[in-house]
Amino acid sequence: MKKIILSLVAGIMLMPMSVKADEGMWFLMFIERLNHRDMQKMGLQLTPQEIYSINNHSLKDAIVQFNGGCTAELISKDGLVLTNHHCGYDAIAELSTAEKNYLKEGYWAANRKEELKPSSLFVRFFVRMDDCSKRILSVVTPGMSEAEREKAINQEIAKIEKENNEGGKYTVSVRPFFQGNEYYYFVYQDYKDVRLVGTPPESLGKFGGDTDNWEWPRHTADFSMFRIYADANGNPAEYSVNNVPLNPKHHLPVNLSGVKENDFAMILGYPGRTNRWMPAGGIEQNVKFAYPAWVEGSKTGMDNMKKYMVQSDALNLVYASKFAGVANYWKNRQGMIDALTKFGTAKSKAAQEAKFNTWANQPANQAKYGNVVANINKYYDMTNEKSRHDNYLQQLFRTSAFGTISRSLGRQLEMYTKADAAKRAEMAPAIEEMANEMFKELHIPAEKDILAAQLALYAKKAGYALAPTVEKLAKENNGDFTNYVASAFDASIFTSIEKIKAYLANPNDAALTSDPLYVLSNDLTAHIGKRSDELMKAQNDFGASFRLLVEGLRESKIGTTLYPDANSTLRLTYGKVRSLPADKRNDAKVNNYTTLDGQVKKYKKGDLEFDLPTKVIDMNAKKDFGRYADKDGSLHVNFLTDNDITGGNSGSPVLNGKGELIGLAFDGNIEAMAGDVIFDQKLQRTINVDIRYVLWVIENFSGAKHIVDEMTLVK
Repeated sequence: MKKIILSLVAGIMLMPMSVKADEGMWFLMFIERLNHRDMQKMGLQLTPQEIYSINNHSLKDAIVQFNGGCTAELISKDGLVLTNHHCGYDAIAELSTAEKNYLKEGYWAANRKEELKPSSLFVRFFVRMDDCSKRILSVVTPGMSEAEREKAINQEIAKIEKENNEGGKYTVSVRPFFQGNEYYYFVYQDYKDVRLVGTPPESLGKFGGDTDNWEWPRHTADFSMFRIYADANGNPAEYSVNNVPLNPKHHLPVNLSGVKENDFAMILGYPGRTNRWMPAGGIEQNVKFAYPAWVEGSKTGMDNMKKYMVQSDALNLVYASKFAGVANYWKNRQGMIDALTKFGTAKSKAAQEAKFNTWANQPANQAKYGNVVANINKYYDMTNEKSRHDNYLQQLFRTSAFGTISRSLGRQLEMYTKADAAKRAEMAPAIEEMANEMFKELHIPAEKDILAAQLALYAKKAGYALAPTVEKLAKENNGDFTNYVASAFDASIFTSIEKIKAYLANPNDAALTSDPLYVLSNDLTAHIGKRSDELMKAQNDFGASFRLLVEGLRESKIGTTLYPDANSTLRLTYGKVRSLPADKRNDAKVNNYTTLDGQVKKYKKGDLEFDLPTKVIDMNAKKDFGRYADKDGSLHVNFLTDNDITGGNSGSPVLNGKGELIGLAFDGNIEAMAGDVIFDQKLQRTINVDIRYVLWVIENFSGAKHIVDEMTLVK
């Protein structure tokens, strides 16, 4: 481990030490050397070994990646897991029916037998990490193309993963950092028997809906609870009634004292993706080409889902999860456009690159770095229009169940058609199950409208070179795809379970390859991946040049970023509870928290986003907050910190200096939406659920005190 620390520090010390303490997403294993002293000054009372240790239990053992896209934490000795409501949303929706709608009504298991198992849900524990940069980089040479380099690296990665997975016991992931200038491998252990323990009703868990998303002040109970089960020896196991709750190495104590301005706060989690090293051309491309198309395509899909979702609870459940995911990024991307434009981020990056280019073309550096900036800018110039085109098409894929049908169910039917009778008999049940699962998450009238609207938008706005089938249909139908889609759905074998079963009984290659939805999907999915020889060369040069840009920025000490971009590996960020300027929309005395009274003031009876259970209104009127009231007499709902987080941190624990749970991270503020590209010291905030509000919802509102009794409460 000492070798690893020295290796990273040697690289980092090439950068100027000018980043403030609350910026950065840091590896836990380097905390002692890089951050511990700063954290102590701010209020940390833990040793580095209490945060990260391989041989003894530590904070890392209480943090899990939740279902591959969020973060969660262990909060009891019996495997109780806390994460965001929006992180558990898919599982809650899957377990819900029109008769037992847990999204709408909430759910709390009265005992372990009532905890509900979704079909597919897992958590991932971080075991250890190590530096494999020298080994990986020893297999590449400067003369390799990017494709050759990738092949050589992937071959070495496969060896490292096999060497460290202990016969399949662990999942091993080798990840690049600093744009492929360093590599580390991470060892994980996955648990797949994860069951729903409880969730508040959607009126609390999603209070404010899309209107309040990415906004402050917030008043949202964005949490849900699950439990990890293991075999009798504590090992991962497939679902079984004989499994028992996991006894974790560490679980977080829960602090009931609340927070105040400037209190220390640290967050551990799995941030998904940042682009702090992105060149100016990439930022400009996103702002002017890619993100506007993303926003418009998302809105088109959302509008066509929504007009069916409002028709019934059953249809709302069909599209609730997909709509929530699309809506989240729709608002995020518009916020990114606004923030990056406002702050002139591309301009400041361009100035940095101009300074770098001067350094790069000094005689000592020119051979290695001289063409870096020119190659990067050439690539973006070539791909601006394509990025707009691709984003319109990607939103079609994201919102229409039939845009990629040729790559999912269609591919299975291809293999089925070519198989012999024995193999077909083996494949048929799995294909039927795949089709059944697909049809649970779509409504044919809605799918017709979504696909027709997205095709019309793509044909009208995408520019570049349209997919040939769409270009032909647009000319034939004057840009209106309504009739074409209706007839395609009528003729397709993919639009009902009955048609798919009939095809399985009598497969016919000609029927499949001429199917109108299959033909359309094949054309769209093939088209988005097409690259001319000229573009492939520019892409190759860009990959090598971007890697050299990052290496050169670190070597030349131009710029201020010290840490690698987020890439879904466990990181720690630290800062403090920190208010925003006074806001008349917030009734709190200090604009770093919100109250239940403020939530009730937003209440709109029957509104999809701002309705509330009558019981909440009554309890607020009586100030029935029990032991979770703040010393000021109110019930605090959400609070602000200035931690540096991004997507993937959803559900991350907010901890005080003793490592005690004080809140649950769930959002950021739209004013600092450029945060994935540049950290704003003044405006960037993390929005968190106050843990006292979480417990009040569980115990006082929901009557599930037995769940709170599992936890270790401190004050």
